[in-house]
Amino acid sequence: MPSSASNRAVHLENVGVHRAGRWILRGVDWTVPAGACVAVLGPNGSGKSTLTRVISGYLWPSEGDVEVLGERFGQVALHELRESLRLVQPTGLAEPDADMTALDVAATGAFGTVGLYEAIDAEIRDEALRLLETVGLRAAIKTPYQNLSSGERIRCLMARAMVRKPRLLLLDEPTSGLDLLAREQVLATIQSLHGEPDPPTVVLITHHLEELPPAVSHVLVLDDGRVAARGEPAAVLRSDLLSDVYRCPLEVVRSDGRFYSRVSPGAWASLLAGGGRS
Repeated sequence: MPSSASNRAVHLENVGVHRAGRWILRGVDWTVPAGACVAVLGPNGSGKSTLTRVISGYLWPSEGDVEVLGERFGQVALHELRESLRLVQPTGLAEPDADMTALDVAATGAFGTVGLYEAIDAEIRDEALRLLETVGLRAAIKTPYQNLSSGERIRCLMARAMVRKPRLLLLDEPTSGLDLLAREQVLATIQSLHGEPDPPTVVLITHHLEELPPAVSHVLVLDDGRVAARGEPAAVLRSDLLSDVYRCPLEVVRSDGRFYSRVSPGAWASLLAGGGRS
């Protein structure tokens, strides 16, 4: 992958996180090109969310060097750096006011606040409306946030994250807990955002192959806090490699630019006998 500082959004060298007597991450080297849509894949406990917190500046690494959007950690004010990136999670520390409409929630992205404490001017309103339409919520602009479905809330938060045109968008398991339709709508949203003019760099964190939209051009696979593989999807999303990572005999199938995993019921007995990861 490109390594020049001018065309990379994230650059990690030997990054490790040590907590409570153990290494949660260790020896992570990774470079993400600016403007790319990439994914971090791995099972529970592999270090995905920890890596997300490091990149977003909410967790300081125990070792290694971190560079985000051309700024090196230790030489930049993190609160200023976060103005150029957004982290979207199904549930966050600060939830929008339940009575706010979808339009108001999206508009708060212009101010970086949970509530709407300033008047929305025409420019902000138009951009919020445009983004809500992009994510398929044009008909829900007046719907209270509390009345949106889980999938609609995630898409609303993605629109909110894009109002200030971040250079880096981190999506931490955005399809967690969603049904099939809602999941596909979120994936379609990621694909559409990547098609925006001058798109942000998108880092998608997920457990599942089928949650990678075709826009994903690079995958980092984590296993027990270490890099198991990294590269183009076709090179790393292999049956043998992922069977080892997930501790489960699986077959990877590719169709229409997407990848899917299949596990034969014939393997279930061995998984229940202790061959799988909980």
